[in-house]
Amino acid sequence: MAEAMLNHLGKGRFKAYSAGSSPRENQKPNPLALATLSQAGVSIEGLSSKSWDEFARADAPQMDLVITVCDNAAGEVCPYWPGQPATAHWGYADPSEAQGGDDKKREAFVQTLHLIRRRLEIFVNLPLSSLTRLSIEKTARDLAKD
Repeated sequence: MAEAMLNHLGKGRFKAYSAGSSPRENQKPNPLALATLSQAGVSIEGLSSKSWDEFARADAPQMDLVITVCDNAAGEVCPYWPGQPATAHWGYADPSEAQGGDDKKREAFVQTLHLIRRRLEIFVNLPLSSLTRLSIEKTARDLAKD
């Protein structure tokens, strides 16, 4: 959801990618995540589940900032990121683990998207002069505190 939301809000200023630590083979994005994004007017075109190992390869896109978002990922050792990008962690409960009926699960995805959007709206509206490597990292880490 963060990949799609940043690409939506960034309007070409940023290029976001998303990956997980251990996606299953042929895993697809969660249908509730896709539905939540669509209902929010965010494109889901081209979204796929992939391993973060894809972004540690020599031919991977260069990352300026890597933000982990899932609470479960916070304690894992991240792979080496070529170019040593700035890093931050924005912890969110995994909405796919929400307990209850369909309405409760949908609400968990909506709430998570709202929290992601709030932080990303601040981030994408930073002045260009604030986007040095150290400023990006500090700002991304500061946004994790709210």
